Amino acid sequence: MLYSIVGIDKANSLEARMAVRNEHVARLKELLEQGRLIIAGPNPAIDSDDPGEAGFSGSIIVAEFDSLQAAEDWAGDDPYIKSGAYASVMVKPFKKVLP
Repeated sequence: MLYSIVGIDKANSLEARMAVRNEHVARLKELLEQGRLIIAGPNPAIDSDDPGEAGFSGSIIVAEFDSLQAAEDWAGDDPYIKSGAYASVMVKPFKKVLP
């Protein structure tokens, strides 16, 4: 089943994000290589593809996992949590309708 994972950044999280970004992206690439990643990306803190020092307000991932618990476990190991970039993470089942 698909699950949405929404991470909400703490204020001024850019430095914490950048410190572990390569690790975060590597985990996403593993999901992609396994054919389980639907979409992933950050939410810029301002209305710009390149927010610069404004940084990001969070991230969204939609991926396939065997269960809600598996998705929660995967999300709980995210480097952005461990670095202190995320204030919270929400994991929910997701039903793709379109496209």
